[in-house]
Amino acid sequence: MKACVYQTFRWSAPVQTLFSALRGRPGAFLLESCLRGGGRGRYSFFGSDPFRAVTSRGPRSWVTGTEGRRESAGSPLAILRQEMAAFSLETRGRRSLPPFLCGAVGFLAYDMGFLLEHLPRKNRPDPLVPDSAFGFYDVGAAYDHLRKEVTVFSSGFPETGRGRPRRARERLVETIGLLRTAELKGLFRGGAPGPSAVNLASNFTKAGYLAAIRKVKAYIAAGDIYQVNLAQRFRCAFDGDDWPLYQRLTRRFPTSFAAFYQGPDHSILSASPELFLSFDGSRVTTRPMKGTRRRAADSRRDRALKKELWESRKEKAELLMIVDLERNDLGRVCSYRSIKVGRLRQIETYAGVYQATAEVEGSLHRSKDRIDLLRACFPGGSVTGCPKIRAMEIIEEIEPDARGIYTGSLGYLSFHNTLQFNMLIRSFLCRAGEVSFHVGGGIVADSRPEDEYEETLIKGRALREALGEAKEGR
Repeated sequence: MKACVYQTFRWSAPVQTLFSALRGRPGAFLLESCLRGGGRGRYSFFGSDPFRAVTSRGPRSWVTGTEGRRESAGSPLAILRQEMAAFSLETRGRRSLPPFLCGAVGFLAYDMGFLLEHLPRKNRPDPLVPDSAFGFYDVGAAYDHLRKEVTVFSSGFPETGRGRPRRARERLVETIGLLRTAELKGLFRGGAPGPSAVNLASNFTKAGYLAAIRKVKAYIAAGDIYQVNLAQRFRCAFDGDDWPLYQRLTRRFPTSFAAFYQGPDHSILSASPELFLSFDGSRVTTRPMKGTRRRAADSRRDRALKKELWESRKEKAELLMIVDLERNDLGRVCSYRSIKVGRLRQIETYAGVYQATAEVEGSLHRSKDRIDLLRACFPGGSVTGCPKIRAMEIIEEIEPDARGIYTGSLGYLSFHNTLQFNMLIRSFLCRAGEVSFHVGGGIVADSRPEDEYEETLIKGRALREALGEAKEGR
């Protein structure tokens, strides 16, 4: 990393304060962790102004950079691999640095799964939101929540030769200067989101959702599947500011895998509690989440609900099915004997809900890379069902609209061979004067339709409250 430069300085204010200096710039992103929400997030990462972008829709991909925009033929993930190969940082000497310094940041929409698995479509994808989008960032900023420190790292990409160290220094100075404006001007003090949550409506009626659950259960009884994740979408007009909306959401539902992502025609505001994939250069981790109970204001009732989730045979069986699915997915790219279940089941505490999670780990096979890992595991089994391919077919048949970003993944592939992606649940999509979000749950043989419908409302409560729609059932 001879051409690279970085600077670390103390910072005790919220990371959102720093990021507000970059918000509004091209490709601004914040991958925000919170030690209070699940307790796993030591670092938050943020940046803006990517020097290259790779997007895809169906089988078509586009690469945009200083040389203009060109269409590239081939698999979108293969093109992402090809473009990233030109920008690599050696891993020696970075043990004391954060796990993300700079690299590709973006998302895979759930709809990408249909291309990867060669499945037919019934629902029309959103014309404004691509199936995948990644910006390439030469500068990255990382906030260490334990040490209360910010590290700004500059790689000098895409320059080569003697021009690269000069660009690295110039971009470092430029970025730190921008971050200082957040401290001086107090840009973190955003206003209210403005008019919102007007006529919040689902793409299912309650009766329709209950009927869809019964249809899923009929498929289970016929032996087609064991489990399907069924979701409903809520949307409404929205002419407010997406940043204060994100701030309201993360205050109400702090998590370790939140994200604010600013695309050209849309933005993604995520308070996801679920890790899809993490890769540290050799070891892979996935943390499927299955099983939810609401929190109660009364402490005795709250403890009873947590115990109810822990003892539920249905919830245990549901999570175990997904653990087996994830083990099989990792088995496609990891050394088989390396795969193990780190935690079979634990209950995590969040604002408003308890969630049951598991953890599966493995060592990536020497003949595979991070793109192979994404290809093998996407979309995540916890948000499709078991078996995955048949569950995806049934979801496409029963749900009335394409999912888009919902149950896709957002995160980073660093230039030094690390990776981390969340599961895009508990997330808003803001686009074209409206905001939407999905909520769903796993349907199994002994699911009770009324309970499953109620679970979707529990999961959506923090999002409705952020929109000013706290009333149950709306």
